[in-house]
Amino acid sequence: MAEATEITVDGPDGPRSVRVSNPSKVYFAEKGVTKLDVVHYFLAVGDGILAALRDRPTTLERWPGGVFEGATLSTRADHRGDAFYQKRVPKGAPDFVQTARITFPSGRPADEVCPTELAVVVWAANLGTLTFHPWPVRRPAVDHPDQLRVDLDPQPGTDFADAVRVAHELRGVLDELGMTGYPKTSGGRGLHVYVPIEPRWTFVEARRALIALGRELARRMPEQVTLDWWKEERGERVFVDFNQAARDRTIACAYSVRPTPRALVSAPLHWAELDDARPEDFDIHTMPSRFAEAGDPHAAVADEAFSLEPLLELAARDEKDGLGELPYPPEYPKMAGEPKRVQPSRARPEQ
Repeated sequence: MAEATEITVDGPDGPRSVRVSNPSKVYFAEKGVTKLDVVHYFLAVGDGILAALRDRPTTLERWPGGVFEGATLSTRADHRGDAFYQKRVPKGAPDFVQTARITFPSGRPADEVCPTELAVVVWAANLGTLTFHPWPVRRPAVDHPDQLRVDLDPQPGTDFADAVRVAHELRGVLDELGMTGYPKTSGGRGLHVYVPIEPRWTFVEARRALIALGRELARRMPEQVTLDWWKEERGERVFVDFNQAARDRTIACAYSVRPTPRALVSAPLHWAELDDARPEDFDIHTMPSRFAEAGDPHAAVADEAFSLEPLLELAARDEKDGLGELPYPPEYPKMAGEPKRVQPSRARPEQ
């Protein structure tokens, strides 16, 4: 196994040399993918992944031992996993790795990696980063989201095709509101739709808007869509994860590699190709040629910004009809108007 190799990466300040240690280390045994293969993949889709990350505080999902059978990701409750989320910039990061200061729901601040050039992606890949989780904000305004990210999550008994049907209905709702969404595969069974918005609203307001959007979808497709936070209530429907709009909740960005045996990637799509797309069509081997031939379907995301006012008006109508706040994730402080965070089957009857 070679000890290290140097990769030259062009950037705004000229070429940079980035060290890649153990380049022949196998990261995906089933596909024979090495660490160096991962680096070359990110270079091949460089303009696309950099567009998804540029100037955004970003959590790194690191798999330093690669993806192997039985490998697990560390969680808040169990830190013994083989992979982990890096939320703060690692010590010893090179000078070209810039940061952005964000604040967690607890109020604690942190300096996160804030990619500004492709060399940062290569450096992160050398650390075992496969999946990049950028915040829906940019560095100049880290408290004001500029993207509404709709996570369509198929529940047991449903699949990618169900998410596609919901996505088409979502597109219709957005059209009626004068907004445009950009779909991509999650790299798993789900779909993400990004809606670029003006960075004028807070995380609380963006989440309120996303809840209103999800409720409208559920009204139109009650047998196919749910906003029920508790899994026991969702049934065989597609869950609209409204809490993806909460502070410090992120989605794997476009072109990220997912920790699956086949090294699938999160693939941006055009609406016209959605019906024929399958998550397994897009992996670390197929995406570079697709990108070279067709470019980035999400290129226009950075060029548009829609108002949240139509969705906030819809939220106000819902609230007038008695549809109030929904639960936040368990690690959040109690939020204004939030219902009890108690699983329905464990709730005690009101006295």
